[in-house]
Amino acid sequence: MFVAICRFGLAARFGAVAALCLAAASGPVPAQRNRTGARAAPHAVTRPLVLWYDRPALAWMTEALPIGNGRLGAMVFGGTADERIQFNENSLWTGTEVNTEDHAKEGAYQSFGDIRIRLPGQTSRTRYRRSLDISRAIAGVEYTANGITYRREYLASHPDEVIAVRLEADSPGGYTGEIELSGAHGDHVSSADGRLSFSGQLDNGERYEAALLVLNDGGSLHSSGAKIAFDGCDALTLYLAAGTDYAPDYRRLWRGTDPHGRIEGQLRAVARRPFTSIAAAHERDFRALFDRVSLDLGASPVDRAALPTDQRLAENAKSGGDPELEALYFQFGRYLLISSSRPGTLPANLQGLWNESNNPPWNCDYHSNINFQMNYWAAEVTNLSECHLAMLDMIRSAIEPWRRQTEAAPEFRLASGLPVRGWAIRTESNIWGGTTWNWNKPANAWYMQHFWEHYAFTGDKAYLRLTAYPLIKEIVEFWEDHLKALPDGRLVAPQGWSPEHGPVVDGVTYDQEIVWDLFTNYIDAADALGLDRKYRAHVAELRDRLVKPKIGRWGQVQEWMEDRDDPKDQHRHVSHLFALFPGRQISPETTPALAAAARTSLEARGDGGTGWSRAWKIGFWARLLDGDHAHLLLQHLLEPAGAVGTNYENSGGTYANLLDAHPPFQIDGNFGAAAGIAEMLLQSQNGEVHLLPALPSAWRTGSVRGLKARGGVEVDMAWSDGKLTGAVFRSHTGGSVHVRCGAKVAQLKLRGDVPARITGGLETVR
Repeated sequence: MFVAICRFGLAARFGAVAALCLAAASGPVPAQRNRTGARAAPHAVTRPLVLWYDRPALAWMTEALPIGNGRLGAMVFGGTADERIQFNENSLWTGTEVNTEDHAKEGAYQSFGDIRIRLPGQTSRTRYRRSLDISRAIAGVEYTANGITYRREYLASHPDEVIAVRLEADSPGGYTGEIELSGAHGDHVSSADGRLSFSGQLDNGERYEAALLVLNDGGSLHSSGAKIAFDGCDALTLYLAAGTDYAPDYRRLWRGTDPHGRIEGQLRAVARRPFTSIAAAHERDFRALFDRVSLDLGASPVDRAALPTDQRLAENAKSGGDPELEALYFQFGRYLLISSSRPGTLPANLQGLWNESNNPPWNCDYHSNINFQMNYWAAEVTNLSECHLAMLDMIRSAIEPWRRQTEAAPEFRLASGLPVRGWAIRTESNIWGGTTWNWNKPANAWYMQHFWEHYAFTGDKAYLRLTAYPLIKEIVEFWEDHLKALPDGRLVAPQGWSPEHGPVVDGVTYDQEIVWDLFTNYIDAADALGLDRKYRAHVAELRDRLVKPKIGRWGQVQEWMEDRDDPKDQHRHVSHLFALFPGRQISPETTPALAAAARTSLEARGDGGTGWSRAWKIGFWARLLDGDHAHLLLQHLLEPAGAVGTNYENSGGTYANLLDAHPPFQIDGNFGAAAGIAEMLLQSQNGEVHLLPALPSAWRTGSVRGLKARGGVEVDMAWSDGKLTGAVFRSHTGGSVHVRCGAKVAQLKLRGDVPARITGGLETVR
């Protein structure tokens, strides 16, 4: 504990570099490890990681603040006389298992309901502050009305599976008003014994239920219809539990037990404990994940850091120079991932967990042509491997219906008339194993990249052998069956489409690069396990026959086999650069000519685009080792949404609540940006741990702790005046690590959990 306290003090007084040196000299702070090998750190942040505003939210999408426990989520408005808390549960979906071109048949993720807290005597307020502390996952509201200071806290507890709200005041008897619960599907709400509840059934037969428990300190409660009135209370505590009968099991037709029993048990459990206990358990659970990574990109001007977040965004758009805002945005991406994706829950959809509409944009579904994948780019590198599991588990749960749909599709028949091995999916999918709108043929291979990456970052060979390897091999077999041989013997993916424009033709670069990535990952997996040597050699031969990326007439990476790229095309998708990021086929070190061509393509596409497109480009420029251009894209992404033009291809940005604008809100830009910032500081795709590969000039001095590299390596490092000053490496798996910083290369031997320290010159510190 003394080391931890001193480290924090030095960071505050002398800067992060001194703190890192102290940490390296003192050795690791003892910390438990989870099954992914990541440390559950005792603390992380040295500056407040808080979004705050001087007025209540008016708009759900752009101003309300998100909280979530992976399964339950809410958007907090922070009203005074009339507070709204809109809530979701991530398995409430219309639709069924479908396989069609028709979007409408897919179904959609649904809103669950609303809580309203009406305080009629509090229409006039002063000293108002609405906040979200992302280091504790607690939202808050504080203001003064009628001479009384009112405070509220809001949290979504993963340990206790409830959304909790605490209302307090500095004067006894300060709360009089009413609480109302409503469902989003015209539900009948009943009240009894300080509880409001409703239940129902969607058209697809899915059952759902929500219940709100209200506990009062002092004063009195009175239930009537869909409302609970309270009078003269010192404080109030609200606990919301909600659920459905969904189960991620195709063999049970996606149905589990009725949610009523679970909800009753959850509310009984929290009712027996004080709110302080619920909040403390929530914070411990959340920080065990969040505190693994800290990031210091330098200090912002004091007057800038003191602004409300919406004003701060506006000022940053005018003049930049706010590195603490950029660090906050990085950590906000991690906060959103923890809040919308936990083991045992459904994964983050196009809006993560948060949705107020029963007809949301793009059905709030899972898009397989980049968006679903982008949601999880940050999971491994920012030390949240457990959060990745929700995506991987959902894919596994849907494979059987995907196999059946593929078997029935004429596109996937061999010359013999038999179906290909494996499975494919369309672009849009739901939680029932259904897919709609356009076969996205290489999506199966892109999904397999995530299974490989989970192993690559954790080093978990049992997971690789039992889970990832069989799945990856099945999709390799799919492509072995589906590839088409050209007259010269080269192999192409037939009848592909480069999302989301251009013709349907053979050998689309997007397809070719993703299949190359699949085959490479399979080869590495077989080598790691020492399995299937003969088949591994066959796959290597297939990979060598694939048509590779080409350089076109104006120096670009061709999007198609035919040199048809338009240098004036600024489409938001840059699908043909998958091989640069998140793939590993193109890099300045291994394929300099293709890397230069990728730069030409990016320059032609421009620096605009939707929010997620800008986030993707941060990753591209980081992989090209151009930190200043990557930082420029980060600045473009942080532009206040709505101030960047009306052209859809140039309309991204960030809303006042820091959510990404597609537009409208789409969460992949938040996750993609967090991943892109990590790529600027640490890369490991080429068999070595590359420190500060794309450090921009705007981040002259700083530090980062807890980023992950492939090989199960955790990295802390600090830099000053743009140069590395030192780094600490840990690996629970041990082994040898090649380290690069600029032109310097070193080799470290790591022993499980024993830190290895190097100087800025990459010399080992004994």
